[in-house]
Amino acid sequence: MTRIDLDDLPPRVAAALEGLQTGHEVMLVRGGAVIARLTVGGPSAPTVDTQNPPSEQDMKEVMEHFNSMIHDEF
Repeated sequence: MTRIDLDDLPPRVAAALEGLQTGHEVMLVRGGAVIARLTVGGPSAPTVDTQNPPSEQDMKEVMEHFNSMIHDEF
């Protein structure tokens, strides 16, 4: 899946996309040719696996990665 961060788009385009309602269609056009059609879906429900929570080792790795990202950024 391709993911586009609205912060990376020009403000006018980001605002137009942010204001779309469920079911609306967006057509991407270049040089008069339709490149893609996108239909706005509803918000997806977060998936949480309550039966198999992450192991202590997995959580330790995640927190170490998060910590290194914070220190690299600042």
